[in-house]
Amino acid sequence: MKIDNSLPLEYSTEENQTKILGFWIFLGAEIMLFATLFASYFVLVDRTGSGPTGAEIFEITPVLIETIVLLTSSFTIGLAIHAMRIGNKKAMMAFLTTTLLLGAGFLGVEIYEFVHYVSIGAGLQTSAFTSILLLTLGTHGAHVTFGLFWGLFILMQVRKQGLTPETANKSFIFSLYWHFLDVVWIFIFSFVYLKGMM
Repeated sequence: MKIDNSLPLEYSTEENQTKILGFWIFLGAEIMLFATLFASYFVLVDRTGSGPTGAEIFEITPVLIETIVLLTSSFTIGLAIHAMRIGNKKAMMAFLTTTLLLGAGFLGVEIYEFVHYVSIGAGLQTSAFTSILLLTLGTHGAHVTFGLFWGLFILMQVRKQGLTPETANKSFIFSLYWHFLDVVWIFIFSFVYLKGMM
């Protein structure tokens, strides 16, 4: 395996560059998934039947907490990649751990939110609106859950193997995934919650 030391560690081999390109293509498919969910949401948002509307069930406090926590985690994953690029394994692991803890906090608030919605009668079968709402939020939440496990495995690999072209590549690809989830959340925050509260 030929390593090009003039490039960042995550790009230093041809295989690593191919994996990063492949992941960008995968993210294109993920964009289509969420675009489909958003399009469905916009079609069904007013189909509330006898169920509640977004203005009746959305609460600003948990949504703001989720947003602040997830955007902060996007900052910490950026710091983790910066630490990785300067070869500081300890700082990289600390920032990655912080990212995962913030992700778990986000998930905790989202679970609370789901329980709250169901307890006030806004379940999957209440209306077309609540169905697509919970499906959209749940799909994002499932991606965050997957990301937590993925990040944990990367953390264990970095701890055991150190910062190598392989672990750097995996960490960088994970950071792309995590930033993608943050971008999706900004759309959810703006077009689902804020618009729904008006």
